Amino acid sequence: MQMQIDSVCYTRSMRTTVNLPDTLLKNAKRRATERGVTLSSLLEDALRSHLSAKRPPGASAFRLYTVRGRLVQPDLDLDRTSALLAADDESAYPRGRA
Repeated sequence: MQMQIDSVCYTRSMRTTVNLPDTLLKNAKRRATERGVTLSSLLEDALRSHLSAKRPPGASAFRLYTVRGRLVQPDLDLDRTSALLAADDESAYPRGRA
């Protein structure tokens, strides 16, 4: 069995400034010390790992079904759940039934 491995070789280094939250930086420095590597090496490994990770498949397509005609009540405010509940109750229990 043969496996193909895609790899990228980075031969040059570039200095850059990155703003990190204090706690994240402290945790990264502690982890680098625990592993016996430099902070730069730890960040490089973490970034490579993140960039090479497989992305999860996107959400499945959503289809919105709409209706026209008698089912639509243009005066009903869909942002007010109390209005929706009242309309539902009124359709289930019409007035004048006694």
